[in-house]
Amino acid sequence: AKCQCKVVPKQRTNCGYPGISAAECKKIGCCFNASVPSVPWCYNPKQKKVKKVCPNDPYTRINCGYPAITAKDCTRRGCCFRAHPAGVPWCFYHRTVEE
Repeated sequence: AKCQCKVVPKQRTNCGYPGISAAECKKIGCCFNASVPSVPWCYNPKQKKVKKVCPNDPYTRINCGYPAITAKDCTRRGCCFRAHPAGVPWCFYHRTVEE
């Protein structure tokens, strides 16, 4: 994504080798910007920001517990707990979404 390449020039970390082409740089998953001298032109993108969310659709839940697990034991495992509806896991894994 373009926004991941918006890195302040002095904070760029080198991702290529001297003389790498823009095409080769992008092919290895890096950003290329040759507009600022004496900083890396081929550099690592910013990490994607992700957050954990509990999925809203009860039918997409992936079980993280066992029958009759308590909310406390479920959250201790780092999972979501919702004691409804019947017939789906009440203790289930987060999904990660990009911010």
